[in-house]
This record gives sequence, C-alpha cells and structure tokens, in this order.
Amino acid sequence: MTPSDFVENGSDRITVDNIVKEYESTIGVRRVLDGISFSVERGEKIAILGRNGAGKSTLVRIIGGVDMPTSGRIIRGMSMSWPLALAGGFEMTMSGHDNIRFIARIYNRPFADVAAFVDDFAELGRQLYMPVKTYSSGMRARLAFALTLAVDFDCFLIDEVISVGDQRFHAKCHDALFVQRSHCSMIMISHDTNIVKQYCSKALILKNGRGKVFDDIEFGLDIYSTL
Repeated sequence: MTPSDFVENGSDRITVDNIVKEYESTIGVRRVLDGISFSVERGEKIAILGRNGAGKSTLVRIIGGVDMPTSGRIIRGMSMSWPLALAGGFEMTMSGHDNIRFIARIYNRPFADVAAFVDDFAELGRQLYMPVKTYSSGMRARLAFALTLAVDFDCFLIDEVISVGDQRFHAKCHDALFVQRSHCSMIMISHDTNIVKQYCSKALILKNGRGKVFDDIEFGLDIYSTL
C-alpha cells in the first residue's frame, strides 16, 4: 500500500489510458486487457462489469498501482485508495497497530486519529496488538477496509469488499462507504446489480480483453446480462 503517483497537475479526474496487460502462459502470451480507456470525474462512480476471468480485478489492481500494465498509463488527478480490503500490503510480522502507524506515516495522517478510527471501525480489540500473520483473512480484510476509510481518499477502488464480515458489519461498511462518503469517486466491481443501479452513473463492460463504457447504466446492465 503506497501513495498513488503519476498525479497530473491541474487535473481533477482519474484517467485510464489504453491499458494493456499480458501474461506469459504455457500456450504463449495471454492478453487479459487490450486497450482499456476511460475516465472518472470527481464524485463520479463507475461500475466495472464482466464475466469471471474478464480481467476486472486485474484492471482494479493496475489502477490502484498494485500491479503494473504491460503498456498504457494511469493519470491520477485525485488521491486514490488501494483496492478495498487488500491485505497484501501489510507487513505480516508486524502488529496491526504497527501497520496502522506505518500507513499513517506514509500518507501523512495523524497517527492517533487513524488508530482511533481503525480500532473503532474494525472491531479487532486486542488483536490489533498481535502480528497480522495470526489474523484470519476476514480480520485482515477488516483492518484494510478500516485503514482505507481512515485515510479518506478522493477515489475508492472497490472489489466486492462489501461482502466482508457478518450482516451487521456488512451494513456498517455500506453506510461508511456509500452514505458518509457519497461525495467521493468510486471505481467499483460488484455483482450486485442493485448497488450498481443505485450508486453508479456509468459502466465499463469487459469482454475478451476489450472494454466499452456505457453512460446509460440500465442499458449497460442489459448488455452485461447477455454476456
């Protein structure tokens, strides 16, 4: 988890410019993403839709700087989160508390404020002082989600994170993200069409590596249903 770079001075949007991602496989080069381009304005919310294996999570990781594209660029004119609930950026031998200190220092946030927010939101109690390697996957997801909200980015990357935890925690996450931060931009993977209809104004549909943006969300969901 590192701060977003490649910020364009004077810009107030996230621009995904001709992203290509290829992987080597036993049968040759596989192109997962093939020239994906779109932009997200401040406060705008876009859904990324596609069947399993369409490259949705790969695209979100590239946008968040977790993975690198084969070619193309991401121009970040707003502060951007890592993908929500991403636990891969933690130092596993450190405690949750020490990881909070590290992230607060990187993003220049007051440690006491960040720690208090995470403690209250993640509900991990004394486990915050235990090494993260002892956490369950759900506990790590709670820690990552709470840390993301504590930093309070302009744009949030969401990869089905709302399913984390029990029903009560699910509702808590939904309120914190979609109600309290309704002014923020979001790039969202979700199989819940109700959430997409309620919060997104456009959709990027991925198929066979290519992508098309639909400004009519209902029409985009109709196309998605035929994939």
